[in-house]
Amino acid sequence: MRHTSTLGLQRQQGAALVIGLILLLVLTLLAVSGMNSASLEFIMAGNEQYRSNAFQAAEAGIEQTIAQGAFNPAGGVPALNGATTATDSWATTVTPQLGGVPLPAIWGNSWNSFSTYHFEILSIGTALRSATANNLQGLAVISPWDPTVQPDPNAGTTSLQ
Repeated sequence: MRHTSTLGLQRQQGAALVIGLILLLVLTLLAVSGMNSASLEFIMAGNEQYRSNAFQAAEAGIEQTIAQGAFNPAGGVPALNGATTATDSWATTVTPQLGGVPLPAIWGNSWNSFSTYHFEILSIGTALRSATANNLQGLAVISPWDPTVQPDPNAGTTSLQ
């Protein structure tokens, strides 16, 4: 009897140890992969936050430019720069449209004694990690009637001077 039990011990090849090590390796690889995936998602969420900050800075630039209200059809509107926070900033440029010429109002309505000047505001917002946002805003400024653009609505003529 004794001889048979020692013979059984000699036949064991350590298969449980090998299988246990392989399972431990698989679990380690899954844990490392999960950590890499989580850190990548963390970086992606941060980049989205910085992109959103750049967009908000560009929007703030448009609001500040409109609040200044110094729209000159001759192209005399200066470029503006500003910082909404210590890390986010914006820069805007205002461009007169249609060569700075006003458009006459539509005839036949109560607004026929006004003209409109059209402008385009380009605002570039920047944030950390080189995040940028370019926002473009159109703007129409209603102005009093301009005799160089349209005839006097009260004169009854429809030809332009």
